[in-house]
Amino acid sequence: MNPFYAEILRSIESELDRGRQTFLLCNHYDELEKQRTFVDTLLQLGADGIIMSPAIGTPKEDIALAEENGLPAVLIARSVEGADVPVFRGDDAYGIGLATNHLISLGHRRIAMIGGADNTSTGRDRYHGYVVAMKKAGLPIRPDWRLSGPRTKQAGFEAAQQFLALRDKPTAAVCWNDLVAIGLMNGIARAGMVTGVDISVSGYDDLEEAAIATPALTTVWNGQREVGRRAARALLDRLGGIEVHGGQELIRPELHVRQSTGKPKER
Repeated sequence: MNPFYAEILRSIESELDRGRQTFLLCNHYDELEKQRTFVDTLLQLGADGIIMSPAIGTPKEDIALAEENGLPAVLIARSVEGADVPVFRGDDAYGIGLATNHLISLGHRRIAMIGGADNTSTGRDRYHGYVVAMKKAGLPIRPDWRLSGPRTKQAGFEAAQQFLALRDKPTAAVCWNDLVAIGLMNGIARAGMVTGVDISVSGYDDLEEAAIATPALTTVWNGQREVGRRAARALLDRLGGIEVHGGQELIRPELHVRQSTGKPKER
């Protein structure tokens, strides 16, 4: 449902094709029991391995169980604390730091963060990157300026009303992903304001839609194509008997500046 994962899947499929492997796609919708059912099914089918973006709350024991039953695992996008398997993901703290520092460099001093939550490694790391950048600039970090939760366009659109009603009127928002950012921009437009002029908005992931949004979205490329390629390569290496060490490999994000950010304008 999130195009971010579609871009990862394209790279996974391309790399697996070269290894003459076919993949089955299982969507767990962040439901832990559904994920466990999928793993059990793959074991029964005799699958060679699994590339997983783990559901919220996945314990390390679930990953270990797959490994112990002959299903080598590689994780993408999220990590599971204590799981000794390869993990490939963007450097979320660094990437959100890029977006936050960009807004600060334009002169913004009241910056909200919209979306994500602390129950995933991605949510924790992105908020940490925002906090570090704000602290380094000597700017206030206010609990009411963090609107946690939204991860979709609809949620971003619905958050616009709450964002626009915040005390002391933040002049910018750093969003957890592009979907939230595009939804927020639509909500800002519905309120009669112009993103990039009245309020600055940054996204995250640099989806294809970001460049053709109105206005074009300033965002952070999170290396999804490279994440997919490296994850598939690591799994193929494991299946080929090549030792692949556990631990995270972080892809360095890049800031892409477009029209949705500009100098602050008081509301």
